[in-house]
Amino acid sequence: MREATEGGEHGGRLVLVGSHLRRRGRVLDGQRRERLARAVAGSTASPGRAGWAQALCEVCVRVLTGVDAAAMTLRTRSRAQELLGASERWAAVLEELQYTAGEGPGVAAFTTGEPVLVADLSARRERWPGFADLAEGEGLAAACAFPLQLGGIRLGTLTLYRRRPGGLPPDVVTDAAVLADLTVLALLDHGRAGTGGLRVEVSYQDVNIATGMLSAQLRISLEDSFARLRAHAFASRRSVLDVARDVLARRLPLDRLAD
Repeated sequence: MREATEGGEHGGRLVLVGSHLRRRGRVLDGQRRERLARAVAGSTASPGRAGWAQALCEVCVRVLTGVDAAAMTLRTRSRAQELLGASERWAAVLEELQYTAGEGPGVAAFTTGEPVLVADLSARRERWPGFADLAEGEGLAAACAFPLQLGGIRLGTLTLYRRRPGGLPPDVVTDAAVLADLTVLALLDHGRAGTGGLRVEVSYQDVNIATGMLSAQLRISLEDSFARLRAHAFASRRSVLDVARDVLARRLPLDRLAD
């Protein structure tokens, strides 16, 4: 409501009403954040306990209307990536597809440090042609990705997935942003828990090992080795992780990756 700048009885009342609404808005925002914090704490209360990241992703699906699945991923600017948790297997598969394609809402959110809201994936084909092709085949229609960051340090992403096109309501997006902030706090708490590091749901370490093996045997750079793994995975519509494991198990001859 617009505050009145004029004097007089009615102007004074408008000022009081406007101030009351602002205070009420702050109270409601605080109450919403506290409600979300309680939901997160109730599911991830024991630092270091197994499955806390999955539990947090399940909280996102439960409290955010219109969200079908969620995933939490640690990322770096290099090839390293670790899936900490997902509400269901479908979300984990979509995270792997982003890694395979090297693009998508989570990749973009981590790169820019800004939320990426995708109401209709089919409309983003020009931006992410590889990911859109793979993800639509898995039934993805829309997504929202939020960077997990502490100051200027980016840790990863919290990505929300939808099977139906359409944007989330503004209040749901606001709650999702709050949950991303709470995820960072939970991540720090569990990382300090003294349990030998964070429990990883899906590790991509095999990709790094296979990349090094290919680089040594073909005498090419690590970047070229990874590009060949990714190209083979995309051409065969498989994940880079599966292709890397085939390389390590000698099920995929390296000469098939030579060109």
